Amino acid sequence: MITPPEVFKNLADETRARATLLIANLGELCVCELMCALNESQPKISRHLAQLRGSGLLLDRRQGQWVYYRLNPDLPAWVQHMLQATLQANAAWLEENTSRLQNMDDRPVRAAACC
Repeated sequence: MITPPEVFKNLADETRARATLLIANLGELCVCELMCALNESQPKISRHLAQLRGSGLLLDRRQGQWVYYRLNPDLPAWVQHMLQATLQANAAWLEENTSRLQNMDDRPVRAAACC
């Protein structure tokens, strides 16, 4: 079971916080979508996602050669509530990331291979 220090330690980093909230908002994102939304390199995004997955906050699934990330559905209710409250109260903080993602060329379709 994930503890409060683990949750807050993982979300204390801005890249991890933004990625987690974008995923919480949209349900599932692939690495290439997060690279676009966060304007960061693949190694940096993958490193942060690995940490979030290792902590139990995120789960991944492979589709071909691509990896998609989603919130762990078994997160305690308090974590889910905190993420939703944070998301609702901070839409402006994520506005630039969301806009980049919405304007992404060749955005992957879940049934097809990414990028």
